[in-house]
Amino acid sequence: MIRKILMSSLLILLLSCQNNNKLIIPLESKIFGLATPIYLNQNKTIIHLSDFIINVAEIDSIKADSNLVLDISADKQQLTIETKNNFLPKLSSLNIWSDGFRYDILVKKSRKVNYNIQFDAKGKKYSSVQITGDINGWNPKATNLENNNGIWEKEISLNPGKYSYQVVLDGEWMLDTNNKDSVDNNNGGFNSLMKVGNFNPELSPELYTNNYNDNEINITSNSKISKFYAFWQNYELDKNFVKIIKNTISIKIPDEAKKIKRSFIRVWAYNEQGVSNDILIPLNYGKVMSNSKEIIRSDKQALVMYFLMVDRFNNGDKNNDHPLKDTNILPKANYFGGDITGIVQKIEQGYFSDLGVNTIWISPIAQNPLGAYGEYPKPHTKFSGYHGYWPISSSKVDYRFGTQKEVENFINVAHKDNFNVLLDYVSNHVHQNHPLYKNHPDWATSMYLPDGTRNLEKWDEYRLTTWFDTFLPTLDFSKSEVVDLMTDSAVYWIKTFDFDGFRHDATKHIPEVFWRTLTKKLKLQIPKNKALYQIGETYGNRDLIGSYVNSGELDAQFDFNVYDDAVAVFANDDQSFLRLKNSILQSFLYYGNHNLMGYITGNQDRGRFISYASGDLLFNEDAKKAGWTRKIEVTNPVGYKKLASLIAFNMTIPGVPVIYYGDEIGMPGGNDPDNRRMMRFDNLKPEEAKLKEITTKLIFLRRNNLSLIYGDSKILEASDKTFVYARKYFNKVSIIVFNKDNIEKNISFNIPEQFENRKLKTSFNAEFNIEKNIISVKLPANSFEILTN
Repeated sequence: MIRKILMSSLLILLLSCQNNNKLIIPLESKIFGLATPIYLNQNKTIIHLSDFIINVAEIDSIKADSNLVLDISADKQQLTIETKNNFLPKLSSLNIWSDGFRYDILVKKSRKVNYNIQFDAKGKKYSSVQITGDINGWNPKATNLENNNGIWEKEISLNPGKYSYQVVLDGEWMLDTNNKDSVDNNNGGFNSLMKVGNFNPELSPELYTNNYNDNEINITSNSKISKFYAFWQNYELDKNFVKIIKNTISIKIPDEAKKIKRSFIRVWAYNEQGVSNDILIPLNYGKVMSNSKEIIRSDKQALVMYFLMVDRFNNGDKNNDHPLKDTNILPKANYFGGDITGIVQKIEQGYFSDLGVNTIWISPIAQNPLGAYGEYPKPHTKFSGYHGYWPISSSKVDYRFGTQKEVENFINVAHKDNFNVLLDYVSNHVHQNHPLYKNHPDWATSMYLPDGTRNLEKWDEYRLTTWFDTFLPTLDFSKSEVVDLMTDSAVYWIKTFDFDGFRHDATKHIPEVFWRTLTKKLKLQIPKNKALYQIGETYGNRDLIGSYVNSGELDAQFDFNVYDDAVAVFANDDQSFLRLKNSILQSFLYYGNHNLMGYITGNQDRGRFISYASGDLLFNEDAKKAGWTRKIEVTNPVGYKKLASLIAFNMTIPGVPVIYYGDEIGMPGGNDPDNRRMMRFDNLKPEEAKLKEITTKLIFLRRNNLSLIYGDSKILEASDKTFVYARKYFNKVSIIVFNKDNIEKNISFNIPEQFENRKLKTSFNAEFNIEKNIISVKLPANSFEILTN
């Protein structure tokens, strides 16, 4: 009887708490940050449970939709999820009980469809036919077709969308002669274009932030929804907190949110047409964020990053200038003298704060070799390690950049001025002079393949074992001691210097066990109030890139697929905005509408965008050779306008915008090392000064408009020459309009009801008019406008 009374009392207490906007949650969550959604495969999906609950021994039980079969390994490390039938809804939730409390994680049903790839040989005889492209990371060996009476074919599973590819006939790459659809490859050639399934995400329901008060948030949908999921942090909100009337979802803010500086409401929905965009609403001690002044340094969606190469940015201390005295090194490949002191000087002079960025990403600063390595044929030269990517130590600061105390001072000065600092960290390889390799040569992969050929630069075919050069051994992360040593080294840099995160070099060449081990160590050893940001570098398709982005590995990677399409569209007159529209919608489906992916203006491995845009660098030439054999300048001022448009695009889409040093003034250049010229701060040309002014204004708009940080997104129009999209955060609206034509255009477009606002104003003085639900904007050639309220 006593037990029944106690249970009844507890039930009454729980119901009472629920009715008072209270959640029953632990004092400290077992999940770090926001749990990323689980994307199911078609049949079987393996989940690493420590991605979510670090100490898996604390997991009590797990529950999921009845159409899924769950199998937990005996050690609780892995959860295998199998799809039982076709009745699984597009969205569901996984419930994990730990120490008596429930945590909820969104589950997304696989979007993949079976697609039969065919190639008609038309009577010709081939011993092998392969497909290489976006579908397999450009690795022909991954997709071998089978001969069926002259029709070579293979069925594979792909997400609906468009994929670039080529056929490989007896080892020779070429366009698919049976397919007339092709796309520019940004290298002076073309790839065939494969269209899979019905890719039209715009038919899915669209959610928009509508209004709020201190206790409740209202979200609207443009169409009827079958079901929705609302989360506060990692707790699904039940009927005591949410309700839907017609197309409006009302969400009560839990009282527990008032105790936390920053927490989030997240919402997804679906109907027969598909899954909606995701909603992300930041709360400031339980109240909806209403002003950009409430943003703090650790708010990842608000990051605006500046990437600089230490040696090429600013020489603040000539006493540590030690270029290699080797006649085999041409000046471009030697040390220029930039250092940590030079970066501190620019912080104190206000360069970064005046520009508006809030995060500084620096190239690697670990000790590099004292000699010259590598070789370029014509003009003949060797290279120094000025870039920092050839470590001979994984813990010492390169004396040519500064001392440990100078690095500590740099971080302190940056933090005092409210800047984050990311360190570029090299894990994949070491230099042959690194003690790790000298003492343990067996800790590296073999430079030779079984057939005796060298495993060099086979980026996709042998991506986890290939060497970058003969003097750069790739580490063998199948050995646990190598994983432990290199992850400990990475943690050392955070603990010793208080960096705010990493840019990880060569991410796809390192197995996922490394990333999971590193992220787990960071969660356990770094204070929980320090929100680290980890972003990786992977060139490949979205499946590969996205596989590293989850709660147990990285926050983000650079979205090189969108970058490649943006470069093609903004630099080339003949590339349509439809290509960019398709690309950004694809990325939303893979990474989410509020992703933390990096969107770059350029980097140290590509020719400068402005040189392509001005026509001084051609897409069909060797950009590295061009940088060595001629002086590349900006001879056509249209390049500055096109670069401004690219920057405007990056600053107004979801994700983390990244300025590559010098792009704010339009520094030209071919590929490495010409794209790594010494930064210039003075004696700017009028066009350079103007571009810097525009860049500064764009960063200001980004950082001071919540619609551009947390806003919902909708593409309103896309054509060959014009592109219009809108961002909305409750009553805050931004509308972005591009004209890439070489003539002035009057661009008219309809505004959906959710985005209507009569108080819009221009940011760059374009003429515009609003009549009923139609906006007309007059834009000069190669320009843009941002309308805000």
